Amino acid sequence: MNGPKVYVDAVGLCGPGLAGWHASRPLLCGTSPYLAAATVIPPSNRLPAAEKRRVGTPVKLALAVADDALQSSCCDPSDLLSVFSSSGGDGENCHLICEALAGSDRLLSPTRFTNSVHNAPSGYWGIAMQARRASTSLCAFDGSFSAGLLEAATQSVSAQAPVLLIAYDTPYPEPLRTARPIAQSLGVALLLSPIATPESLVALHITLGRRRPDTLADHGFETLRCNVPAARSLPLLRALALGKPGAALSLDLFSNLQLLLQLGEVR
Repeated sequence: MNGPKVYVDAVGLCGPGLAGWHASRPLLCGTSPYLAAATVIPPSNRLPAAEKRRVGTPVKLALAVADDALQSSCCDPSDLLSVFSSSGGDGENCHLICEALAGSDRLLSPTRFTNSVHNAPSGYWGIAMQARRASTSLCAFDGSFSAGLLEAATQSVSAQAPVLLIAYDTPYPEPLRTARPIAQSLGVALLLSPIATPESLVALHITLGRRRPDTLADHGFETLRCNVPAARSLPLLRALALGKPGAALSLDLFSNLQLLLQLGEVR
């Protein structure tokens, strides 16, 4: 099955022991040892103070990886199409809403309800970046990164415009954590373009097929890949860090269908 061909112009990353794309590249390449640590999300000054007080970890993470990607791009963020992808959204907020509904008064604050919807990070992105272009929010369980990448690439080719993909996941508190264990917070952003630009890192040809998803030799990275849905992006991030045109990858999408990626040279 043929799919879209796009170019990766910029990357953003934040996760356990992964403090931004540029700092993480030696770890992904294997030239520096990867040491798992708690995710540290850098603060963003893009939101107004009142909005900043209201947001939870998913919004902070999404804005952080977007900032990381846009640092190396000349794109105007207010003019970017965007795709947000997460396997579950704001688990902490979901937990607190469940607690409130299980209580005696069953009252929810408007702010908590606003932050409970799956497209809340997209809304805050619009506020932070003054972005007025279309934004899509989606979920596909453990295949959410691949579904987001396919959607973003398709939109980029269809609209002939750059698209920013932001994929993120954060842990649930107990007892939801037992039912849906997500080890740590991790977010990744990819800026995709339908044509090669001076910023392009690699060409990306996307198809769908059936092939066992790629794993990682590094035990720490493979554990992370298996335990955080957004970390299913790690084989692609490693190939981007190595700068290896010609690499062929298979990423998790559904149990009987994978996202197949062919990395090519920028021409």
